[in-house]
Amino acid sequence: MPIVLDGTKGETPASWTTAGRPTSPSAGQFGFNTTLGYIEWYSVSANGWIPMSSGPSYSVDYLVVAGGGGGGADYGAGGGGAGGYVAGSVTLNSLSSNTVTIGGGGAGASVNANGVAGQNSVFGAFTAIGGGYGAGGTGAGTTGGKTGGNGGSGGGGSGYSNNNAVGGSFTTGQGNAGGGFSGSGYIGGGGGGGAGATGTSNTSNSIPANGGAGLNWQSLGTFYAGGGGGGLNANNNSGVGGSGGGGNGGGATNGATTSGTVNTGGGGGGGGGNNAGAGGSGGSGIVIIRYTGSQKGTGGTVTSIGGYTYHTFTASGTFIA
Repeated sequence: MPIVLDGTKGETPASWTTAGRPTSPSAGQFGFNTTLGYIEWYSVSANGWIPMSSGPSYSVDYLVVAGGGGGGADYGAGGGGAGGYVAGSVTLNSLSSNTVTIGGGGAGASVNANGVAGQNSVFGAFTAIGGGYGAGGTGAGTTGGKTGGNGGSGGGGSGYSNNNAVGGSFTTGQGNAGGGFSGSGYIGGGGGGGAGATGTSNTSNSIPANGGAGLNWQSLGTFYAGGGGGGLNANNNSGVGGSGGGGNGGGATNGATTSGTVNTGGGGGGGGGNNAGAGGSGGSGIVIIRYTGSQKGTGGTVTSIGGYTYHTFTASGTFIA
């Protein structure tokens, strides 16, 4: 008797080669064509067997978050922008191979330099753009006014003493712009943009420039892609990272600069404080794929909850539908 191969039950392709096609197939069942040497599935509408290249399909929800940008260094540096945030639904053919790439976070800067932009994350045809770098501040007695880097979300601009600067620009549909600064006196860096909000611009020594907030994917309670907070000069407030893994800016309020949280795409905080601190690094990205019912695909860390199966990738790999 031939084995009935049902694609909804998660059999592996290797096991299918040991059996022929079922004699009384149902819609969507798989079988191995022993004459031609490839897997087929049964289509009721076509009243026959179809090669797997056009096989049965199902819908998945996906989240793709790129690596966050690194924060700038020195007095009044800008926070790093959050990694790009891409989410939606797509229909995949069973057994299709889908590349997953997890973007690394950009390094935080040291000694009056810009941070490093985050790296892109990919799921199949969908690419999230790495977060823009936070602009470096300037040492005492030096003019500032640097623009934040462009990316999924823009990095914060920076400056020192009476110089205006703007935040980096964002990728449409993936994030928001970084904050800048304007005004007189020792003004700190702008916050990095987040998936859900623009980074705060700094207009006063007493107003912190916070990173833009991230987004709560599928309302599950976890936020991703928050911008890094802007750093300030000594004895002033420093910005707080946005929800979704954004790092805090350095300064008197928050102390040492902090990095974005790993696998959130959060931007690194901007440097600041009386030690002219280094910027925080951006957090690495993440890819999450889910679909209703029991496990169909393979790849990543697999969990089931609330009627869904989740495939979570914190490192690059392949999702087999």
